[in-house]
Amino acid sequence: MKTNQNVEAEELARVNVQVAERLRRRGIDVSEHEDPEAMADLLEAVERFEALVEARGGDLMVDDLSSDEPDDPHFVLPAREPREPVQEYIDRIEAAAELIRRHPPIG
Repeated sequence: MKTNQNVEAEELARVNVQVAERLRRRGIDVSEHEDPEAMADLLEAVERFEALVEARGGDLMVDDLSSDEPDDPHFVLPAREPREPVQEYIDRIEAAAELIRRHPPIG
């Protein structure tokens, strides 16, 4: 018989896999074995970054990690370094977001 703790752990693991997949679709190298709370924080940081890009007139389809020729390199999410801790990556995303806040809107 499963305990509440086991059920909660399974649910957390399932959500973490989904979060990892959402991040991977954005070109971010993550593992579903990373800390679930850190992964949720990372997803939130990425979504805030993307919202700022869109608010400034950026196009997430062009200004993404896989683009060879983004409209504006400022609008491209920083790539995660190999073995970079999630919190350090979040800090770099937030620093890049601050630069976008200062960037003049496109158009």
